[in-house]
Amino acid sequence: MYSTLQQYFGFDQFRPGQEPVIQALLDGHSAAAIFPTGSGKSLCYQLPALHLPHLTLVVSPLLALIQDQLEFLQSKGIKAASIQSMQSPAESAQVYKSVANGEIKILFISVERLNSERFRAFLKKVPISLLVVDEAHCISEWGHNFRPDYLKLASYREEFAIQQVLLLTATATSKVIHDMAAKFHIDINNITLTGSYRSNLNLSVVGVDEASKLPSLLPWLKDRQHRAGIIYVTLQKTAEQVAESLLRQGVQATAYHAGLDSEVRQGIQQQFMSGKIPLIVATIAFGMGIDKSDIRFVVHYDLPKSIENYAQEIGRAGRDGQPSDCLVLANKNNLNVLENFVYADTPEGSAIDFIINEIYQTQGHWEVVMNSLSTQSNIRLLALKTLLVYLELEQVIEPAYSYYAEYKYKFLVPENELVSRFNGERAQFVQTILATSDRARTWSTLNFEKMQQTYQCERSRVLTAIDYLDQQGLIELQTKQMTQVYKVDKSKITGDLLGELTQRFSQKESSEIQRIHHLLAFFASDECLNLQLAQYFSDTNLQGACGHCSVCAGHPAVMPVVASLRPLQQYDAAQQCIEISEKLGVHDSAVLRARFFCGLTTPIFTRLKVRQLTGFASLENYRFSDVLAWIEKGCFK
Repeated sequence: MYSTLQQYFGFDQFRPGQEPVIQALLDGHSAAAIFPTGSGKSLCYQLPALHLPHLTLVVSPLLALIQDQLEFLQSKGIKAASIQSMQSPAESAQVYKSVANGEIKILFISVERLNSERFRAFLKKVPISLLVVDEAHCISEWGHNFRPDYLKLASYREEFAIQQVLLLTATATSKVIHDMAAKFHIDINNITLTGSYRSNLNLSVVGVDEASKLPSLLPWLKDRQHRAGIIYVTLQKTAEQVAESLLRQGVQATAYHAGLDSEVRQGIQQQFMSGKIPLIVATIAFGMGIDKSDIRFVVHYDLPKSIENYAQEIGRAGRDGQPSDCLVLANKNNLNVLENFVYADTPEGSAIDFIINEIYQTQGHWEVVMNSLSTQSNIRLLALKTLLVYLELEQVIEPAYSYYAEYKYKFLVPENELVSRFNGERAQFVQTILATSDRARTWSTLNFEKMQQTYQCERSRVLTAIDYLDQQGLIELQTKQMTQVYKVDKSKITGDLLGELTQRFSQKESSEIQRIHHLLAFFASDECLNLQLAQYFSDTNLQGACGHCSVCAGHPAVMPVVASLRPLQQYDAAQQCIEISEKLGVHDSAVLRARFFCGLTTPIFTRLKVRQLTGFASLENYRFSDVLAWIEKGCFK
């Protein structure tokens, strides 16, 4: 273990927590590592992967994270690869071939890749020693960034007969840790927490009203000129406005958010990493996968979404161990906007009912194309995925398989040369696949029905064959439109199912709202900030006040009084209500009108382009529930 550490990674000793995790894996156990951001979680699978006999499969949530890890491993001479949508067909084919031949030690994928029938069929033929789940808190419904697809990883582990699992995260409460461990049967003795407290981070919270934020921030920034830093904001337009204001004051700053073109975002990120851009004003779209060691400060211009998000975002500062400053400009002005983001993800009862009826009317298996079902039901994509998981837990549906609706290919060698590579029954089988395909000038499309009529065989055998032809460079294969197929048990669709699902979303909504209020209480507290964080994340290493946060310095945050909003009854919104009502047509409802005025997007708004109407987001600073009550009472007339 130590010789591998020296030979490949150039270290003489492990960082805190790494050795027990690695030892557990080398002893044949599953393990979990809960380490702060930037404290060396990746080594916990990189080193064991070199000792384990077969493939190490790493599930990671973001492309940026994967790319950084790949470049690092390749620089160390460790055979690693990824399969992802940005690759050309030829690049993907080469990775498949290298994995199948046992040439790759570590393969990175996104969790969504496992929805591919083709990829799962491929994995079943590959021996896998270790499944690594990065950002593993996403597995837990009680985590701050629950992702429904992560819930399936435990069953995939069984499907691919993977003996060992390693769970990695920086931010998990004790409830989330126990939930993760239970799902993957990890012994409590193989869970390593190194603690969340980092003594080099100086945490400060200042109570300041909106108008005073920039004047308060400017002198603070000028003391830190030319140092690398990130300023986090909630909205895209705020990122633009703050960056422009700072530039006018002579502070070099660049806005970064999801609304920018992907090439522009990539360029900004690269310039920040290289030091050409010192300061980024960003939404939370920026930061995941940013492994820059010399970030000297992180500012929260707006409140973060949760204590977990706060811990994760400040964790990007001072990874080199040098003192770094973390400042929050806190007030309750943004409270309604934060709460409204939560309300935006809760589907209407009528939308849930639409999904239940779709399932009930299904004959045989229920086939789902997520994007089109999201549009039809008017449920946002993440909420729809969550709803389907809830329906699985209620045993109404059970995932059967998923497939691409379309498999297209073009020949890279003459057709007769391709067929001549095979003999006997195999040659006949391949020839039938090609002969029953729907031909166009360049591309051909697999026709499974026609194939079945001509040649009785399992669909999986056709996919294995077409996949092999692609890997061998005989064809170029393209797939599109993922379809999820579910088994249905209509007997579980009871009279109170709608009520139960609605209640579940309501509880989730309440939990998220409580999380926001917990966050505000944390920032306004007169107790040491670092000690509160340590207790929240079950860190027993810090037993008393840290001595270097703003509370310990005698400056607990005093939240300014929030200015009263103009009463809703004073708004003349009758004309705007008529316009949105006409635009929505048969879909019109009080909830959708309230979402329109609060600027909360839904699939139907995107389809109907309602952002172009004058009233959109005109009441974004008001609480959604208040706007909804105002609309239901008809007070705008």
